[in-house]
Amino acid sequence: MIHPYRIEIPQADLDGLAARLRLTRFADEIPGADQGVAVDRVRRLVTRWRDGFDWRAVEARLNAYPQFVTEIDGQDIHFLHVRSADPDALPLILTHGWPGSIAEYLRAIEPLSRHFHLVIPSLPGYGFSGPAKELGWNNQRIARAWAELMARLGYTRYGAAGNDAGSMISPEIGRVDPEHVVGVHVTQIFSFPSGDPAEFANLTEEDRAGLAVLDWFWKEKGAFNVLQSQQPQTLAHALADSPAGLVGWLAQLFDEDLDDDFVLTNAAIYWLTGTAASSLRLYWENARAEPVKEPTTVPLGLAMGEGDFKSIRPFAERDHANIVSWKTLPAPTHGHYTAHTATEALTDDLRAFFAGL
Repeated sequence: MIHPYRIEIPQADLDGLAARLRLTRFADEIPGADQGVAVDRVRRLVTRWRDGFDWRAVEARLNAYPQFVTEIDGQDIHFLHVRSADPDALPLILTHGWPGSIAEYLRAIEPLSRHFHLVIPSLPGYGFSGPAKELGWNNQRIARAWAELMARLGYTRYGAAGNDAGSMISPEIGRVDPEHVVGVHVTQIFSFPSGDPAEFANLTEEDRAGLAVLDWFWKEKGAFNVLQSQQPQTLAHALADSPAGLVGWLAQLFDEDLDDDFVLTNAAIYWLTGTAASSLRLYWENARAEPVKEPTTVPLGLAMGEGDFKSIRPFAERDHANIVSWKTLPAPTHGHYTAHTATEALTDDLRAFFAGL
């Protein structure tokens, strides 16, 4: 069964959040040490969240689109379902990641819905899907759930697209449902060296520069991945209790040049749905999932943002046998959340990619 859904956060929950924000005890820091998200940024975000951020406006913006909940494999799945005015439009399922949410795609809905019937689900354990009820919700299981969701909606031919975790889940949808998925479009291809020295023999200068960026990222900013893959519950106690702690933790992967209200919209969704803790567990689940060794075969397109994760083609071609488009979005696109920051460039590329199929 698929049930209509409307977001209606109780005022008492908003009042409780405001009270916690008023009582924030900020951390100390050594100026200039560059040891993580700065106190000034957290103080600014907390002040905005407490005194200027309008959750009801966000709620109204989300409620402007049809929303539904259905149960798949024992888990509630929330999703936006925005049909195109064109009855023959291709259905497209869009998948977000962490620390994002369905809010990643709000700016993209209007331009994409001219060409696609859009399905935008909240990941299990995230946002309005609510906390995951049991273990096992890794990328492969989510991909199977998304294939079931599209079947329930009556879509027998569709595309998949995603960012961050969505860039890992979307190719898996093509793997589990190749008869129905016409193509997959992602903003990152997370393919890494396998450990075979031969893989490095024919890397280009650009590939080696990408490797250097990856090396820097894992050495300087990879702590979130290690902690969430190993002990998400240990961190969960702090994030579930402190909105300031939550926004500080999430802000490490929200670019400094993102607008504060985008950061706070995502943080508020985690806080108000009680999913700050359960969202972390996707990393734990994926770290324990059985690796899939066969490459994907559904047509795959990549559109990277400048300054984001650097995908490396020789490694990507090992994991994906049918890469048909590989590009960096044109300037001035930047960062990880291009559906929000470079909406026109990304949506144009999505349209062109699927039109080409």
